[in-house]
Amino acid sequence: MEMIKGKKIALIGGAGFIGHNLALKLKSLGADVHVIDGLSVNHLLSFSSTTKENPFRELCLRILNQRMDLLQRYQIPVHVQDARDYYQLSKLINQVIEPSVVVHLAAVAHADRSNKDPYSTFDHSLRTLENALDACRSTNVKHFIYFSSSMVYGHFPEGHVSEETLCNPLGIYGALKFAGEKMVIAYNQAFNVPYTIVRPSALYGERCVSRRVGQIFIENALKNSDITISGNGEDRLDFTYIDDLVSGIVNVIESDKAKGEIFNLTYGESRSINQMVNILKQFFPEIKVSYTPKDKLTPDRGTLSVEKARRLIGYRPSNPLDVGF
Repeated sequence: MEMIKGKKIALIGGAGFIGHNLALKLKSLGADVHVIDGLSVNHLLSFSSTTKENPFRELCLRILNQRMDLLQRYQIPVHVQDARDYYQLSKLINQVIEPSVVVHLAAVAHADRSNKDPYSTFDHSLRTLENALDACRSTNVKHFIYFSSSMVYGHFPEGHVSEETLCNPLGIYGALKFAGEKMVIAYNQAFNVPYTIVRPSALYGERCVSRRVGQIFIENALKNSDITISGNGEDRLDFTYIDDLVSGIVNVIESDKAKGEIFNLTYGESRSINQMVNILKQFFPEIKVSYTPKDKLTPDRGTLSVEKARRLIGYRPSNPLDVGF
């Protein structure tokens, strides 16, 4: 076990939904946490400058400012820096922060947007990752943690997967995440950069503005709009509450057994979209649901086994959808 207290940790993309929640948790455990973020992808700059119609723009900006206020209240330094700038990112990591752990979160974290804008997705996902890896290859970084995705699996054979399941991603988002995994492994092979790869799934929780499925449902319910489901609602996802994922990353940082491994970090039990809607109906009984044909780039998914993470690093998710949602 490695103590988190006093450990210097840099979160690239750390002002995002996952990142700021992780930063707050690590700080509470005594870590010296630094956030690196350009605040442009799905953050203050994009919501402030875009001309695209968004009925929840004001709410999203308030949520994003709340994230920044929390980071400031916890005295977590935020280095406003675009990770696509190799030289400035290298300077931050090698000369300013000098972390022992780097967690790479920077990405376009939305499959549909990725498929519609592959250039931007590559730029913000693979370009930032390559810069981060190269900045870490000759430093004192003892652990590089990469956030991949359950989308690398593509269609789930028989509705469930483990880390040993063959990856066959569908669409731009999953392909780039899988390419990112291969880059991380290659840097370990070539430069001995210690790594862990994590694969989350269907995240939800406080202060999210990423328009994930649960967030969209709640927004529509709040404004009395219909909820539209792609497919018949029986598609299953391994919905994961943010606190469970964050606890899993703490396990990864603490355990030397995590190095060189890939972990599914989810709740470990899939639920259907219709089941999520039924939970929502307990609070919004008047909501109406409509169904549309399923997108051809949406894989058939289900449960991700978390047994490997339980066995090796003591991961124990504790928030089923009924509680977390």
